Amino acid sequence: MKAKNLFVLLAVLLWGAVSSTAQTYSPKREFRGAWIQCVNGQFQGMTPQAMQAKLVRQLDNLKEAGINAIIFQVRAECDALYPSSYEPWSRFLTGVQGLPPSPSWDPLQFMIDECHRRGMELHAWINPYRAKTKGTTALSPIHPYNKYPNLFVEYAGQLYFDPGFPESRKYICTIVRDIVHRYDVDAIHMDDYFYPYPTPGEAFPDDVSFAAYGRGFTNKADWRRDNVNVLIKEIHETVRSCKPWVKFGVSPFGIYRNQKNDPNGSHTNGLQNYDDLYADVLLWVNNGWVDYNIPQIYWEIGHPAADYDTLIRWWARHSAARPLYIGQDVNRTVEKADPKNPRQNQMPAKYRLQRMLPTVMGSCQWYADAVESNVGNYRTVLVKDIHRYPALPPTSPFIDDKAPDKVKKLKPVWTEDGYVLFWTAPRAHDEMDEAVQYVVYRFEHKEKVNLDDPSHIVAITRDPFYRLPYEDGRTRYRYVVTALDRLHNESKAVTKKVKL
Repeated sequence: MKAKNLFVLLAVLLWGAVSSTAQTYSPKREFRGAWIQCVNGQFQGMTPQAMQAKLVRQLDNLKEAGINAIIFQVRAECDALYPSSYEPWSRFLTGVQGLPPSPSWDPLQFMIDECHRRGMELHAWINPYRAKTKGTTALSPIHPYNKYPNLFVEYAGQLYFDPGFPESRKYICTIVRDIVHRYDVDAIHMDDYFYPYPTPGEAFPDDVSFAAYGRGFTNKADWRRDNVNVLIKEIHETVRSCKPWVKFGVSPFGIYRNQKNDPNGSHTNGLQNYDDLYADVLLWVNNGWVDYNIPQIYWEIGHPAADYDTLIRWWARHSAARPLYIGQDVNRTVEKADPKNPRQNQMPAKYRLQRMLPTVMGSCQWYADAVESNVGNYRTVLVKDIHRYPALPPTSPFIDDKAPDKVKKLKPVWTEDGYVLFWTAPRAHDEMDEAVQYVVYRFEHKEKVNLDDPSHIVAITRDPFYRLPYEDGRTRYRYVVTALDRLHNESKAVTKKVKL
């Protein structure tokens, strides 16, 4: 890692370049996510009070940095950061697998409540196949391996569901259904761990399942890809059948295929989703089996084997059938110099690329703590330039494109807490149509109302009120309120003139 004074110098040098770019185009719709992982042990052994306090501080920090979606890891190795009747409490929470937190609490429900309170989405992040990491020395008696040992295989010192068994898919879908049914999550999320990353000299031991459930395949690689394809399709169907507004997204490894193996592949030379992880991501996107895609393009611009510039353009061309966001590596971004301007880091160039490509609808930060820690002034630049104005997440018209009705009874009222703008929720025809959030805009008295300009957004809230910043009662403003449903479809506007 570079020295702190170098980070500061780089941030200062990049300031002008970023501001001239980000301020010229600040989209009203943009996914601005951040991953919060548990598998690194950052919560392990914390008291509930300490973990809650840490998460609250982090969410406040990320909210101020413009983040509007949190991807929170709740299932790392067939365990749970929530009370489950199927799987044990995670050792990444309490330090011992199966040991419940004391006093009792539910981290997933806590994060849903805290994210929604701040106008953020909460995506529940699960790892489908992995059942034991290398650091896990003992499995709980209720761990699924102890119930269904025939469904698991050991590979590279870890334990995995064998994707070749139909029972493995059925079990994973049961876990997804349980989460979606019991929790008000905005999405189910999976990262890049499907078939495990290959270990040289060690074959994945799935001969038994291939012999039993080969389904007529003669090529094992094609069969493995089909196993994952079927799982993705079934999870998508499971989510839709349970709550049709909940999304299902993936965050695959950053290279789909290299051009040397596929003429339509990217001009790269690295491990491949399709060939090495058996993840046919483009098939999922083009068949509508996922609702968003966040390829992990963690390398730098100019990387000899996996150039960021090459990869973001490749994904922008090939993955447009569903919303495309970019997985950004915070540390690498601020540590690497821009090849075209070595005096600054790569943050300005990466965001210029992201926003110049119309099929790229946002990004996700790996990882949340790096943003919160403000490495290389990354967070500062988000706050002051790139995320200077609020943004609504992109819509999902392939799920639902009907906006809720407009709010009712918009009026300012003097209260003991000050001057407050109140309204009532529109009547909903069904759950998909229900207003769950509101956007409050503010304009000068004679200023043209332009709801596409995010600089006028003063609040995105779940409350049916907004406290007005009263001045002297002589200045006129126009406030506009719209309603959002669960998929961020926006209603028609209602306007109220006030004097502040």
